[in-house]
Amino acid sequence: MTKNFILSIVLITSIPFAVSAEHYLDDQFPERNVKKEELGKFLMFDKILSGNQNISCASCHHPLAGLGDGLALSIGEGGEGLGIGRNTGTGNDAVVERIPRNAPHVFNLGAKEFSALFHDGRVAVDPDQPSGFISPAGDNLPQGLDNVLAAQAMFPVTSNAEMAGQKGENSIANAAVIDNLAGKGGVWKQIATRLQANPEYVQLFIEAFNDINTASDISYVHAANAIAAFEAAAWRCTDSQYDRFFNKLADGEDPMNVASQDVFNGAALFYGKAACSSCHSGHYLTDQKYHAIGVPQIGPGKGDNAEGYSDGKDDFGRERVTGNIEDRYKFRTPSLRQVAVTGPWGHDGAFNRLEGMVIHHLDAVNSLNNYDQSQAVLPSRSDLDAEDFIVQNDSARRENIANAISRDLKNIALTDSEVARLLDFLNALTDNSCLDLRSTAPSRVPSGLTVFD
Repeated sequence: MTKNFILSIVLITSIPFAVSAEHYLDDQFPERNVKKEELGKFLMFDKILSGNQNISCASCHHPLAGLGDGLALSIGEGGEGLGIGRNTGTGNDAVVERIPRNAPHVFNLGAKEFSALFHDGRVAVDPDQPSGFISPAGDNLPQGLDNVLAAQAMFPVTSNAEMAGQKGENSIANAAVIDNLAGKGGVWKQIATRLQANPEYVQLFIEAFNDINTASDISYVHAANAIAAFEAAAWRCTDSQYDRFFNKLADGEDPMNVASQDVFNGAALFYGKAACSSCHSGHYLTDQKYHAIGVPQIGPGKGDNAEGYSDGKDDFGRERVTGNIEDRYKFRTPSLRQVAVTGPWGHDGAFNRLEGMVIHHLDAVNSLNNYDQSQAVLPSRSDLDAEDFIVQNDSARRENIANAISRDLKNIALTDSEVARLLDFLNALTDNSCLDLRSTAPSRVPSGLTVFD
């Protein structure tokens, strides 16, 4: 590995020469507030936030499943079990549909560099908005949210499929189905009322927030801020071989002993021949932009319809936010930190092996047209199974996805050995201290509801 190549990586990732990388990353994260984090930890794992009190945020973003759930598409409210063992539920309480997109991981999302979240970026920082963010709630999004991670935490509880429940099952679900989020009897106020009625939570909120003196002061904005504080602190993972390389380099030390030659060879491919860094760049290995890369479309879709169709099984991605047809089938470039442990991969979790996701990038059209459907981790139920591959099995719809693939995603021929070296580098982006995150889950929650099931 040449000195010039090392310097090229430094330039690509824009690490300041005057400070160490670790110091730079410290500045990226919110100031710690232990009381707020403690509260957020409880809220993250407490089913009290869901309409039927049967699912928590952590059900789909669990520390035992790479802060996801191990499924291609999540099983939301009404499902039973955890991770890949989760099923679709039983009887009248069973889920109505799969969640249309893969549950994204939460590693390092407290960093200031992340200004937009969700696969389509539908929640994003915007100083021109009264709340400071664009979001599906528009002007109804309350003010006072600390960051985009907190803004994101406002929305899973408003989804009937994810956490609210179905119409007629509870009053929160009834509010969600008519999109009453912030009004009288709205989703957020109802959840806040639940928290206000729990003495242990009231005390925790008072200790965590200076503007809370009595139960009536508690709002769901406070809850979202606490959840975000917990996520930013507990799931910051920035001590990988990749980080150690740059720390040593910035400190004037020899960085070449932090990883194997295979890892360095993989890095050379990543930043060179394989052209991965054209989109996966910077400290978090994402350009924070949106690209169409032709990932096979599986699951129920987002209600969109390609020309000539009316079943709502398509997912137009970023276009759903911008209204610009040029953004059709584009999704946010994910951070590659911890990528080895955050599968399945793709906006809909279509790939269950990281190698498969890498190979897809090398010839996306061929991968799309020859997708092995058996790799989709989807708990079976006959009615759901019947719609899982409607789009993928339609050659015209596949062609639409293929035609939208970014011109920047060029076909690249790599040998099996070169693919293996790329995987070595991607594995080197793992902070091993974050492989066992059991300590970030509470043994109990103030509501008394179950935590581990």
